[in-house]
Amino acid sequence: MRITILCVGKIKEKYFTDAAAEYVKRIGRYHKIEVVEVVDEKTPDGAGEAINRQIMVREGERILGKIKEDSYVVALAIEGKEFSSVDLAKKLETLAVNGDSHVTFVIGGSLGLTEKVKTRADFLLSFSRMTFPHQLMRVVLLEQIYRCCKISAREPYHK
Repeated sequence: MRITILCVGKIKEKYFTDAAAEYVKRIGRYHKIEVVEVVDEKTPDGAGEAINRQIMVREGERILGKIKEDSYVVALAIEGKEFSSVDLAKKLETLAVNGDSHVTFVIGGSLGLTEKVKTRADFLLSFSRMTFPHQLMRVVLLEQIYRCCKISAREPYHK
């Protein structure tokens, strides 16, 4: 399976960069994985709804421009379906069995994802009803994908 993590912005903190790189390396033993970053827009302090919407649209267009046609798209969205780690592992296994050999996980910017991006997604996944910084969410997502690899391979890691 080929996995793409498509996200808005770069990770700025070294500890997040190091953690993400470690999980990419670990996942690489099981699947081909790449992280694709699109440029984030600077959100001015006190920006109104119209400015925020424009920023989301620009980021959304960049995201849509990077999604491959043959990819099964999983967008991280607060209103998505919540899974346990085991359920997510089963979902990825089912996708592979059904011939979906390329899965793209999408992480939006600080303002979230546009409806257009969510509509393009094949599945909306929520890690919680809480809001997380998108840089931290990348590390959490990578860790969960690694956990799924270990669960599917019936190897120790998941407790």
